[in-house]
Formats: sequence, C-alpha cells, structure tokens
Amino acid sequence: MQVVDLEELKRKGALWQGRRGRLTGDLLLPSGWHVLDELLGGGWPRAVLSEVLSDAHLGLSLVLPLLAGLSRDARWLTWVTPPYLPYAPALAARGVRVERLLLVQQVSAGQALWATEQALKSGACSLVLAWPEPQGAKPLDTAQLRRLQLAAEQGDCTGVLFRSSRVAQQGSPAALRLRVRSVPLGLDVEVLKRRGGWGGTRCIVPVETGGPPARGERTGPSGTDRDVQSPVWQTRPRDRA
Repeated sequence: MQVVDLEELKRKGALWQGRRGRLTGDLLLPSGWHVLDELLGGGWPRAVLSEVLSDAHLGLSLVLPLLAGLSRDARWLTWVTPPYLPYAPALAARGVRVERLLLVQQVSAGQALWATEQALKSGACSLVLAWPEPQGAKPLDTAQLRRLQLAAEQGDCTGVLFRSSRVAQQGSPAALRLRVRSVPLGLDVEVLKRRGGWGGTRCIVPVETGGPPARGERTGPSGTDRDVQSPVWQTRPRDRA
C-alpha cells in the first residue's frame, strides 16, 4: 500500500488545510469595501501572496482603496507588467499618491517573475501587483508560486497576482485565491481558498470592472466629475518582450 506524506503535500501546495477562526487584525489590511471585508474575514491578508483570477484582466478595482491607503506610507507600491498602462490622473482621483508607484514593463516573462520576487522580498515595498502570465504563456508552477509566497513573508509585503481563471484548478500556496466575474452591479467575487476560513463563499462588490476602457472612450481629463470615474487604464497595451 502506498503511503502518502500529507506534510509534504502541504509544503508543495497540493493540499490545503482549513482552520477555524479569523486572522488577527495586525495580519489583515482593510480592503475599503465593506462587503469584501466581510467575505475575507476582515480584509486582505498581509505579507502573503494572494491571487485574483479572471478571464479579462478584472479585479484591479478591488485593490484601489488598499493602494490609496498604502501610498501614504514610506514604502513603494510596485506594478509588474500590467496588461495596460496605468492612468495616473484616475489613480490620483481615487486617492493614490502616484509618486509612490514603481512600474516594471517591457521585460520578458522570466524577468517579470524575477522582478516580482525581488520586489516582494526587498523590504522596500508594501504592495506588489503582478500580471506574471501573458496570454499564451505557461502558467507558473507550484515551486515558482512558493518562492513568491516566501518572498512576501520575508519582505513583509502583500503580493497580489492577477491570473487567468484557467489556473483555478491548479494547486497554489497562495494564502488567498479569488475568482472574479463582471456582473451588471459590479464584480462577483468568489473565494476559492482563504487562510483561516473556507472557500465557496461569494459577494458582489459594487465597483467598476477595472478592465481596459471601451474602444473610443476618453481617458484624458475632462474638468468634470468624469475625472473621478475615468478608467484607471490607458488604452494602449504594454509590450512584452
């Protein structure tokens, strides 16, 4: 009879153990959305890796309040190879101090993964947002994800990976995994995995999709309230070597 080493499976991220109770306040960062905080047991988990899975680069709106809050601190907010260029005026209108943002772009997939790990463990960043798998690229494996999780812990940095929904069935050592879909009222957010709780719960967060603007939609300042509602992406996609 074959003997299965459960501890080894947990270390590899192939097995997850649910736990009762909630994470303590110092291990959570309020999301800025009441319904999302309720879903997550108090907010985004701090100094760990989280994943936001979607089919259309969704989910950035979920972290905008967190970005705004952390931008008041001394550490950097790093974006690694976002699918579109961030639109600074719209981010500023949402309370983000854009001078605290670092942007890594026009690098290969391997370089992007290296930059993500270095930023997470540097101690100089409070938040790292990364889009590590361009269209058609091979998904990150468990060992690569584990390195990023350890880097987040080492650098006391919250990491959020935006990935495709096609990896939802893949095991991951990330502390939190969310799957998001666009619905008429905002974003349907489903918990696939949550440290300190169970998956399978969901809510609707009343946000803009955070995806690229519609074709022909203006992204420049208008001098009206449209500034606050403008997309946080510019229309031109970034390049990937």
